[in-house]
Amino acid sequence: MQSGKNTMSFRSIFDAGELKSELEKSGVKPSFIPYIWKQVIQNPDAQLDQIPSLPSAAYPLLTSKFKTLTSCVHSAMDSSDQLTTKLLIKLQNGALVEAVIMRYDTRLGKYNGKPRPGGMRSTLCVSSQVGCKMGCTFCATGSMGFKSNLTSGEIVEQLVHASRISPIRNVVFMGMGEPLNNYGALVEAIHVMTGPPFHLSPKKITVSTVGIIHAIKKLHIDLPGLNLAVSLHAPVQEIRCQIMPAARAFPLVKLMDTLQEYQKNTQQKIFIEYIMLDGVNDEEQNAHQLGKLLETFQVVVNLIPFNPIGDLSKFSTSNEEKVSSFQKILRGTYGIRTTVRKEMGQDISGACGQLVVNKRSIENTVLLTDIEDLQAR
Repeated sequence: MQSGKNTMSFRSIFDAGELKSELEKSGVKPSFIPYIWKQVIQNPDAQLDQIPSLPSAAYPLLTSKFKTLTSCVHSAMDSSDQLTTKLLIKLQNGALVEAVIMRYDTRLGKYNGKPRPGGMRSTLCVSSQVGCKMGCTFCATGSMGFKSNLTSGEIVEQLVHASRISPIRNVVFMGMGEPLNNYGALVEAIHVMTGPPFHLSPKKITVSTVGIIHAIKKLHIDLPGLNLAVSLHAPVQEIRCQIMPAARAFPLVKLMDTLQEYQKNTQQKIFIEYIMLDGVNDEEQNAHQLGKLLETFQVVVNLIPFNPIGDLSKFSTSNEEKVSSFQKILRGTYGIRTTVRKEMGQDISGACGQLVVNKRSIENTVLLTDIEDLQAR
């Protein structure tokens, strides 16, 4: 029997690499893994020693080293329109991260001038780290500093928790953390999500990055077919460094060269995230700079209304007129597909750029959330 102090030695059953390795050591075929996961997903109260039809050698291994879920839903909050649900998830080490479910009616969008087919779908925004070391000045997560990386199992468990609330069709890695700074766990988690029993399409998964050049260079090999979103937020290196300290390590010229190579290898659109900061990066001159920077790429630019982050904020939101003018320049002069993000869950602090978990926010259950939804319409 495991004592309480050894609880931390348990791994998530969804830590694929660890599970495969341990099963092989015990002479159990890894082909049982999708079956084990399916049993756990279908039976929320499943005990590993009660999963039927496994080889006898699997049971002592599973019960001594793994847990069905190493995390739990600490709280869940719904927005007033019921379209957004924010999950505060407690990891087994006591740390807290957020995952947010965003629901959409696809029929409200248009495709080739006609209403889109289908109905309601859900996108899940997941965290990849506790805190973040990128320090973007417009994002509250950066104020936490970096605490730890999530394991691949802890990332996948966010999908498991969310799937019990709403069927998830899309996953965006845009919660807490810089996904490409936790590269190994990210790759393993996405392989799990796209395999049985989850079966998510790589086309329905988006990874957002501030531009970790060395990781982008290998992304198309390790994760072919997924969507890449780049948090650009400024069209010139000087402004980028002012609002994103990490940009000093990843110069804009080198980043754009890397993205050019990535697009050549993948033949896929790249999503460009651009947060609109009043008087900082939202002038007409900035729109022309951005247009010239991107005119040789196949991109969708997503203009993101800035969400103030209380005392932490030194920025203001661009007014609608400026945002509209910015969009018209990118579309009209440079022919770049440009959307303005529809913010969701603002009444539960569930909008882009606000995620921060601290003692005060937990006590009040009013948690700020970093949400990036790239379903461009």
